[in-house]
Amino acid sequence: MVNERKSVLNALNVLEISPHAGRILWLAVFVSAICGGLYGYDTGIISGSLLIMERDFHLSSVQEELITSAILVGAVLGAVGVSWLSERFGRRSSVMIVTAVFTTGALACSQAPDVTTLILARVYLGLAVGGSTQVVPTYISELAPASQRGNLVTVFNVAIGVGIFLANLIGFSMRESWGWRPMIAVAAGPAAFVFVCMFFMPRSPRWVAENEGLVPALEQLGRVRSSRKLIRREITEIHDSVAGIEDKERGWRGLMLPWVRPALIAALGTAFFTQAGGLEMMIYYTPTFLSDAGFGGAGALLTSLGVATVYLVMTLLGCLFVDRIGRRRLMLIMGPGSVLSLLGLGFVFALHPAQGSVGSWLVIAFLLLFMVFNAGGIQVVGWLLGAEMFPLSMRAAASSVHAAVLWGADLLVTATALSLVQKISLGGAMWLYAGVNLASVVFVWFCVPETAGASLEDIENALRTGAFRPTAANGRRIVAAMPDGPAASTAGEVSPALT
Repeated sequence: MVNERKSVLNALNVLEISPHAGRILWLAVFVSAICGGLYGYDTGIISGSLLIMERDFHLSSVQEELITSAILVGAVLGAVGVSWLSERFGRRSSVMIVTAVFTTGALACSQAPDVTTLILARVYLGLAVGGSTQVVPTYISELAPASQRGNLVTVFNVAIGVGIFLANLIGFSMRESWGWRPMIAVAAGPAAFVFVCMFFMPRSPRWVAENEGLVPALEQLGRVRSSRKLIRREITEIHDSVAGIEDKERGWRGLMLPWVRPALIAALGTAFFTQAGGLEMMIYYTPTFLSDAGFGGAGALLTSLGVATVYLVMTLLGCLFVDRIGRRRLMLIMGPGSVLSLLGLGFVFALHPAQGSVGSWLVIAFLLLFMVFNAGGIQVVGWLLGAEMFPLSMRAAASSVHAAVLWGADLLVTATALSLVQKISLGGAMWLYAGVNLASVVFVWFCVPETAGASLEDIENALRTGAFRPTAANGRRIVAAMPDGPAASTAGEVSPALT
C-alpha cells in the first residue's frame, strides 16, 4: 500500500496534463453520445416507416406492434448483457462493440425480405440500443467532473432527441422518394463513424483505477482535466472508493446489500416511470393515432415531426439546467404539467374532433404540451440517475438493471398501446397514462433524493452512512447530510491515504 501511494504521488508530480483537456472531454462526450442519436433514430424511424411497410407487407395491427416492439425486446437483453462486457473490457471498448452492432443491425433491417426476418433483425439491432443506454451514460459520468456531470450525461438525452427529430424529418420528407429500406440503412454510417473515433477517446479513469491501478487512471485523468489540483483531489476520492471495495460489494452481489436499496428504489422507480408515462408510445405511434383520429397522412407525420422537435428542444434545455435546478426539483416542477396535458388530451380525443376543427388543434396543442413537460422533466433525469447513484464496484451491474427497467417499461407500453386503445378508446388510454404520470410525481416526492452537485464518491458515502434520502428542501442534500460534509471536495483537502 505504501509503495502504491508513493507511485501515485510520483506519477502525479510528473503527469503531463493535456493543454486541450476540456476539448478532449467534450469530444469524448459528443462522440459517445452519438449512440443516443442512433437509439433515437433507430426507434423513431419506425413511426414513418410503418405507413410504408403496411403497404408492402399488408401488416395487421398485431404485426405493427411486433415490428415496433421487437427492437425493445433486444434492448432489454442488450441492457443486461452489456454489463459483463463493461466490467470485463471497460466502458470505451463496450461502446465500440455496441456501435458495431448498430452498424450491422441497421443494414440487416434494411435488407429484410419478410416480416419475420425484419422482426428478428430489429431484435438484434435492439441489443445495441439497450447496450448503449447502459454503457454510454456510465462512460460519460465516470469521465465528467461532479459540477458538470448532469450537463454532460444528458448530452446523451439531447442526442436521442436529435435522432428522433431526424427520423421524423426523413419520415415526413423522404418516405416516398426513399422508401423504408434506405431510411433505416442510413443509420449505419454514423455508427461506423463512432466505432472508428472511439479508438482515440480516453478510457474511464474509474474503471482503469479498479482494474489496472491508480497510476494508469492518472494518465486518463490527465487527458480530461486541466488542473493538477483537481486531478489530485479526484484521484484521492477514487483511491478511497477503490480501496474500500469488498468482494461482496462487487457486481450483482453488491446490489443485494441493504445499504444500496435506497438507490435501487430511487433509480429503478424513476426508470419505470420515465417510459411508462407514455412518451415513447407517442413517438412511435403518433402518426398511427392521428390517422385513426381522422388526420390525413401528411398532417399526422407533420405533427409527429413537431412532437420530435419539442422533444429535442426540451431535452436540450433540460441538459443545460439539470445541474442548476437539480434532478428532483426538475421532475417535481414538470411532472404535474404532464398529468394535466394528458387529461386534456384524453378529454379532446373523447369528443372525436373533426379534422380542421378547433378540437383537432387542441389535440395538437395538448400533445405538444405533454412533450414539453415530460421531455423537459423526467426524460432528462431518468437516464441520468442510473449512471450516478451507484458505487463503482457495482455500477455496471446496476446501470444494466436500470437500463433493463427502462426498456422493459418501454416494451410494456409499446407492445400494448394499440390493443389498449382498441379496448378503452384513445381518450381512455390518455387518462390511464395521466394516472401513471401522477404516480411518478408522488414517487419522486417520497423516494428520490437530490444528487446534483455531489461527486460519485459523495453519493456512495451517503449511501453507506444512511444519508441518501429525500428531504423537504430540494438543495444539495446528499452532500450536506453527510456526517463530514463536503469538506474534502470543496476545500481541496487530500486524504491521508495519499499523503
